[in-house]
Amino acid sequence: MNQIKTLVIGGAGFIGSHIIPLLIETGRGVTVMGRSKAPPLIQTHNLNYVSGDFGDYEFICKLLDTHDEIIHLAYATVPNTSFENPLADLQQNLTPTVQLFAEAAKRGRKVLLVSSGGTVYGEAVGFPILESHSKHPISPYGLTKLTLESYAYLYGITHALNFTVVRPANAYGPGQKPFMGQGFIATAIATAKEGKAIKIFGRAGTVRDYIEVSDLAVGIVSALLYGKASEIYNIGSGIGLSNLEIIEKLSIILKKYGADILAEHLPERLFDVKVNILDSSKLKLDTGWMPRVSIDNGIEKTVEWHFGNEK
Repeated sequence: MNQIKTLVIGGAGFIGSHIIPLLIETGRGVTVMGRSKAPPLIQTHNLNYVSGDFGDYEFICKLLDTHDEIIHLAYATVPNTSFENPLADLQQNLTPTVQLFAEAAKRGRKVLLVSSGGTVYGEAVGFPILESHSKHPISPYGLTKLTLESYAYLYGITHALNFTVVRPANAYGPGQKPFMGQGFIATAIATAKEGKAIKIFGRAGTVRDYIEVSDLAVGIVSALLYGKASEIYNIGSGIGLSNLEIIEKLSIILKKYGADILAEHLPERLFDVKVNILDSSKLKLDTGWMPRVSIDNGIEKTVEWHFGNEK
């Protein structure tokens, strides 16, 4: 049997670093595509790594010629930067991804699109949120993510693109870099280490569904292996916690390291969805996936990493 070859676009980042070992365990040949030189993770696993521009037509076509499936993790902006420059959000993300869909469809390649479970729905009217819930994004980031999903569906109908979409909740865990515009838990821990106050927008902040990165990685790979074509899957814990509740949990663990965590309350931001909690029952039904790491254990592991292993 020929080895399945998987291209992971944006696979050198936080989530990709946890997906790659799982793909290797399946016997796949894995190529990681990124913008810069190969990070230590790639060197450790002795993987094929290619550096280049995702929007380069010839570059991406050559990669698609030699791979069977694509996990698309790359995204050039975060919610805050997309709000500041929505045109750049569109230009940097929409065009290259639609190009990917078109060329993958031509070659009969499978695409797993990692979208956003936290922004595509907008302000939900019931919780936890099902995939079928109405979608009214209130940020350019969420709108572009939803548009990418719509283009995947379009190419599925008109060009027989074999695609699956996953909508992750808020990922956290060991290895996540702070101060990147995403990752409240990592940023809160790093801010406490510096003796500064973490910013909360509103009285208690936003309520989010936090999924530990190892659980998320298993969910993504489960969707790749066992998910149905043209389906969309939420990946979350089904539990909502406010920023303030996360801080309370962190404060208990941080005391073991002689650190305190303080909060600075700022006005709410217009592009922040107030509450987001995902229903992942469809993924559980179709693939058997279940989250394994509790928020308390996950936070403890994350704090340990930041204080003991961060380079």
